[in-house]
Formats: sequence, structure tokens, C-alpha cells
Amino acid sequence: MKWLNEFVDIDLKPRDFAQAMTMTGSKVESWRTEGDDINKVVVGRVLSVDKHPNADKLVVCSVDVGGEEPIQIVTGATNVFAGALVPVAENGSTLPGGVKIKKGKLRGVESNGMLCSLGELKLTKGDFPYAVEDGIFIIEEDCRPGDDIRKALGIDDTVVEFEITPNRPDCLSVIGLARETAATFDKPLRLHEPQVKGGSAKTRDYVDAVIREPELCYRYSARAVKNVKIAPSPRWMRERLRASGIRPINNIVDITNYVCLEYGQPMHAFDYRYIAGGVINVRRAVKGEKIVTLEGASHELDESMLVIADKEKPVAVAGIMGGEYSGIMPDTDTIVFESAMFNGASVRVTSRKLGLRTESSARFEKGLDAQGTLKALNRACELAEMLGAGEPASDWIDVDCTDKTPRTVRLDADWTNRFLGTDISEDFMVKALRKLDFKVEDNLITVPSYRGDVSQKADIAEEVARMFGYDRIPVRLMHGATVRGGLTVRQKFDQRARDTLLACGLTEITTYSFISPKYYDKILMPKDSPLRRSVTIINPLGEDTSIMRTTMMPSMLEVLGKNFSNRNLSAAMFEQGTIYVPHGENELPDELPQTAIGMYGEKYDFYTLKGAVEELLAMAGIRDYDVEAVSDDPSFHPGRCADVLLGGKRIARLGEVYPDVSENYGIESRVYYASVDAQALFDNASLDRVYTPLPKFPATVRDIAVTCDEVLPVLKLEKTIKSAAGKSLESIELFDVYRGHQIAQGKKSVAFSITLRASDRTLTDEETAKTMERIVSALKNIGADLRS
Repeated sequence: MKWLNEFVDIDLKPRDFAQAMTMTGSKVESWRTEGDDINKVVVGRVLSVDKHPNADKLVVCSVDVGGEEPIQIVTGATNVFAGALVPVAENGSTLPGGVKIKKGKLRGVESNGMLCSLGELKLTKGDFPYAVEDGIFIIEEDCRPGDDIRKALGIDDTVVEFEITPNRPDCLSVIGLARETAATFDKPLRLHEPQVKGGSAKTRDYVDAVIREPELCYRYSARAVKNVKIAPSPRWMRERLRASGIRPINNIVDITNYVCLEYGQPMHAFDYRYIAGGVINVRRAVKGEKIVTLEGASHELDESMLVIADKEKPVAVAGIMGGEYSGIMPDTDTIVFESAMFNGASVRVTSRKLGLRTESSARFEKGLDAQGTLKALNRACELAEMLGAGEPASDWIDVDCTDKTPRTVRLDADWTNRFLGTDISEDFMVKALRKLDFKVEDNLITVPSYRGDVSQKADIAEEVARMFGYDRIPVRLMHGATVRGGLTVRQKFDQRARDTLLACGLTEITTYSFISPKYYDKILMPKDSPLRRSVTIINPLGEDTSIMRTTMMPSMLEVLGKNFSNRNLSAAMFEQGTIYVPHGENELPDELPQTAIGMYGEKYDFYTLKGAVEELLAMAGIRDYDVEAVSDDPSFHPGRCADVLLGGKRIARLGEVYPDVSENYGIESRVYYASVDAQALFDNASLDRVYTPLPKFPATVRDIAVTCDEVLPVLKLEKTIKSAAGKSLESIELFDVYRGHQIAQGKKSVAFSITLRASDRTLTDEETAKTMERIVSALKNIGADLRS
């Protein structure tokens, strides 16, 4: 806030400031006061240092802390001397980290506090370069005994943290936020035009610059500085950097960081000694070319990456990080300040490929103002002169490939009010836009170069709305045809399917659609299976999430395996998800909705699973389906797997998972899995429900037992009975399947209970007998004879 007040006068409580800024679009995340975790720590002057009577490594100090009497403190520090100004944590004080200081005795001598080091105040040598790191902090600042240590050391600033949206990179700077502050509070904005005296030297006497890729580098500005003197930055600069979360290093590096924070323009300072040939080439990297960056890591480059190179080699990765020899050394004599503008997408791609994300790359990615490079460059040179850090050249290099044509938008007050649902005067709109640095002449708005997010009338309306105040915009009903929300037919169907499975006692889960290729091996999928052809993700998080699944079985078994490993004795789950079937290389895949069901435990078996699938079919009104045994799927136990067919087309597969597959997931129990084609279920659903009154006439019940081949499905027997019985059949129920010594080998006995009823009369014995004859005859035609 001290830095902000250099540009606009603000004297408000942090809460009031934060609320107003948030309401005009600059959202405040939080605020804090530096040193607010330091309490009752003051400046003290050491009056005397005497040897401790009972300890060789301790001394007893008499310290003036601004009170009527000095206090006595025992310390083991060796750098304390009479006359030194030191931080004193008095009795009852608090240090960073919640450390409480109380008086006590050290080897029998009373100590009424503690003398503090830099680390105990959470400061570093970068904050106070003259201090020692392993002893008491001897203060050289202009202060007196009794002064609050926070004010004496400049750690009392208020720091406000903003959430800057990606479309407002101009606000990633103190000046950008100062503009917003001035507009919010209707205060004058004081911007400083950098003034550089310059020396006799010319920049081109040292270096020249060429942009080889103007579509990737829009502008490159540079200026040489000679007679560089590397030293610590002044306290005011160190304070501002520290409050902004930047560690002070030395005057040149601190200048580049300071300008980046102030103007939002990333900068770099090259050591002139390491620019071979005195030329800077902004070019694409050569494939296989390598660079060792400032953090000491070697990176291999490719042709898609933009580099800053000298005559021989790359010296920096453009917009991301300099090379190891491009940094500032203690003996650096001449430097070249760089201020450039790079293509944001190019910086982003290179940053991801190299695994390097820096403060600089994060800013370039969002798209900065190319017209700001020269101002930032001159500000850096101005600071170099101001700090006595060097002598800037009299001129600079500025290779500019930008289009300086200003963007304009027509102001339409009536359209803006209709768009916002407001009644704001045109005069207010003009004043609000001018406060935000837009030029408005004859209803033609000229957009500032740093506002790349404004290009049309809707953007102008947003600027007007936030300055008017979102909280002042009246709440109104929509005009015209009102759009009513609600679930689609498909969403309602999926919800009914979900409710059905929940009613069956299953628990819903959600898993990722991207999986590892190794998952197919775990379910024993054949190497030549078409399901192994999957959509590959271009930028996966890792191999475990590198392809889009073509089956939900591995995902379900992973969850069941985790439950089993957590000692859950049983589990029954379902997921409504999606599988992805690829087409050609440049075509989007088919996204097919599926419902997966999985279960294990003693209380579950094949028929529990089949029952859950049948409940789904009943919910969808699907009754005329076939069940066919499957024995060639290696993921399932042979003879314990089946397909549900509708019109000869599979809509579900269910069965017991093959034991080897279960073992691959660490499940020591029988596992059952079903996959239902949710799209086919919906497409064939019959959701109309017809009311049928209670019957008025009695029913006739007949039992029938037939013998047939073991392989003949019971479902085929049921369908034959239904077809032969006709309209008089009310229900059919299987009540017995028998295999034993009374039945021939390879045969089985199947018994049904058949209920017949007519809606308009009581069936006669003759009618019932004829119906049963038709049933017996039809069963005989498929190889099922009455059991004698």
C-alpha cells in the first residue's frame, strides 16, 4: 500500500479498500499487515556487556529499551557490544511463528527478554545486507531505543493480494492496480515518465539486435549500461520487493524485478561479456540445441521454441529464463537491459515442454502490452542512475514489429443500457470510461494499448457496469420468451436408471475416463482386440492417464479392489459413465454412455447381478429380450457369462469375473460385473405406462414340468409358453430345476407355474385344457417333453 500511494493517495482501512476494489472488478483475495505476528519487540541499546558468573559462553547485558530503567538480558551471542542497537523481545512478547518470550533465569541469572537475530524476525540477509546471519541483528537504521521494531525496520506495510483474471494482465503491476484504484475512488493518478540522463556511450557500440521471427517476437528493446557497480539495493526498494514476495539480491537484479512489479513488463539484464559477437538474434532454436539455464539445469530445445541468441549460441529461452552465463556476477562491469514482447502462446508451449514456469512466462502467456517495453526499459535505466548502479548509454535499440493502429469501439448508450438492463446516462458512461484511460470523442472510444481485452460493445458495457457498481444494477425478470430450466428427457431417464440401481442397494461411484494402457492387460483383454485401439491424450498427466477408455471394466475393478484392500467384506457399486471409440486420426471419437455394475462378497452372486440388470430393463419397459450364454470373453469365467440381446443386438453383458482378473486387482472373492449400453437402453425404452384395472374374474393355475437338454435355456422355454398361451396368459413363474438320477444324463427337469385368466369371463375347463395342449405341443417342438 505504501508503493500504491506513490501513484494515488489512498488512506482507507484495508477492509473498505478491498470491498470497493472488489466491487469494481479487481477482486481482493486477502490482506495482511507485515509484522502483525510481532508484538512487544522494540529497539534497544546495549549499555554494558558483562561475563556471566556461572557460564563461560553466556554474557549479561544491560539494555536501554526506552523505559525509566534498563533491563537485564542474558545471551550467548558473541557479536554484542556496548552501544549497539539491537531488536529486543521484552517479557510477554511474541515473535513470528507464535513464539512467546517470558522472563526467566539462565544459570541462576535473571533474563527479562531476548535479543533477536534476523531469522527470529523472519528476515534475511537480503533484507539487511549489513547484518550477520548467525548472530544478533546489529541495527544500523536511524532509530532510537523504545521504537517499535516493525516501524524501525520498515516491516509495517499493508499487503493486499488480488485475484487477477487472465484477461487483465495489465493489472499484474502496481501501476495497473493504481489505475484501477484511481478510477474506483475518483482520485487523480500520478504517473511518472522515466527520465534518463545517459552517458556518452551508444548502445550499438556494444550490441545490435535482429528479430528473425516477428510473429513470435513483436518488439525487442535493449539499452547498454557501463561502469556497473554491484551492491545491495537501498532499503526502500528492498522493503517493496520483500512485501511483494520477492527476495532482494543485488541492485541490478532488484531493478529488473522492481520494474516487472511496477510496470508489469518482465525484464532481463545480460552480462555483456557473454554476448558473443555483440549481436542479439531473436530466432527459433535449432533442433537438438541445448542451453543450461540460470537454475543450473540443461534443456534440449526444438524448432518450436524461441530463443535469444548471440552469434554462437542461445543465451536465454525467450520470455522464460536466461542462460547460466547471462546472469549478473559480482565482477560484472557492463550489462544490457532487455525489454521485449513475445507471443504468449509460444511462451506457454515452450514453458510446458521444458517444465519451466517462471514469473516472466506467467505474464507473457496472458498477453502484455507491446507499447510498454520502452517505458519499462527507460525506467530500469533511470533506477540504475538513481542507485548509482551504472551509466546508461545515451540511446537504445528498439526493433518494433507491432501494428500501432489503435483499437476503436463506438459508444452506443441505448444499446449498453438494454444490454445491462439499466438506465445509465451517457454522460456517466463517458466519464467512467475516461477515468479508465479510454479516450472518448464524438462517441468513438479509443482503447488503450494495454487493454487487449476490450474489442467490442459488450466489453465497453462491462467497463460501464463495473464502474457504475454491480450492486446498483436493478434485479429484473427476463424480457421476451422466458427460458425455463428443467431436465431433458434423457436426463430424466438417466436419473430414473440411477434411482433404480440405488433402490437395488448399489452405491454410485465416479471414475476418470482416462486410464493407463496397462489396464487392458489386467482384464486379460486379447492383444488383437479392437477395444485396445484407444484415443491417446496429447498432453497426459502421466502414463496412468494417457488414453481414453473403451471399456469401464478396469475402472470399476480398481474401485472394488480398493474396497477389498480396505477390508470391506462386500461391496456393490454402479457408475453411469462414458467410453470412447476412436475413428480416423483427425476425427472425434464416439462417446458412448454406459452403465457399469460391479459387486463382490458372500451375499452377492450371478443372479443378484442379473436381477439388477433386469430391474434396469423393467424400468425402461423392455420385456421381450433374450439371454445368451457367452464363453469366449477372457475377462469372464467361461459358462458364467451372458449377453442380453434385444432384436439380436447386445445391450448388456454380465457375468462372474475370471479368477485371474480378480487376482490382478487383489480381490480374494468372486467378483461379478455387468456393462449395460445406456444409449441402447434409452433408444428402446417404452416409458408409457397403461393402467390395468384389477381383475373381476378368477384365474386358473396349472403347473407343468418338462424334460429337455441341459443346454436349452429356460428363457426359451418361457418364451415358447408365452407364445403358445396367447392372451389368456397372465403370468408364468419358474419354480423348479431338477437334475438327478431320475433324469437322464445331459437332461434337466424344468417346472413352471402358469396362471391363465380372461378379462371378460371365467375360463372354462375346456378352454384351459386347449391352451395347455397348445403349450405342450409347442414345447415338444423345441425338444421339451412332459415329464412322466
